[in-house]
Amino acid sequence: MSVEVRDGKVIVRAPNRTSKRSADDFVKKYEGWIEKQLNKYREQQAREAQVEKLTQEELDSLYAQAKAYLPQRVRYFAGLLGVDYGRITIRCQRTRWGSCSAKKNLNFNCLLMLAPPGVIDSVVAHEICHLREMNHSERFYALVLRIYPDYYRDNRWLRENGSLLMARLPG
Repeated sequence: MSVEVRDGKVIVRAPNRTSKRSADDFVKKYEGWIEKQLNKYREQQAREAQVEKLTQEELDSLYAQAKAYLPQRVRYFAGLLGVDYGRITIRCQRTRWGSCSAKKNLNFNCLLMLAPPGVIDSVVAHEICHLREMNHSERFYALVLRIYPDYYRDNRWLRENGSLLMARLPG
């Protein structure tokens, strides 16, 4: 059995033959952990509700900054790995920081410009490594760490703070 808290909901997975009593006992055993996760979710929601929304002018500025800055970082990390890439596209997305297509095109979120430079580099390095490994295998992460050794530190910052950046998007 497993229990997960996602988007403020408690999800319990159990084999079909599991009795209700057994499932209830399992949930009871993890009640403290579940409550802690739900409280973290509620606190995060409250923080996100307090963030100041970006104006269209601010979004346009972030887009221009990203268009000027990100290609430099892509060239740098592509050079370290010795890979070629296609187009670089800047978007304003609610769910992704970056992506890499099978055609070697790279996409980045303009909201990255609100993050510290190391966090930006962690996203760029991650996407550049997808040009070699289109997966999230051990080999993929070995490549990421080879060209950006601080990846896990900066990726943690993005996991902990990224939703606050995304919350700045208007309506």
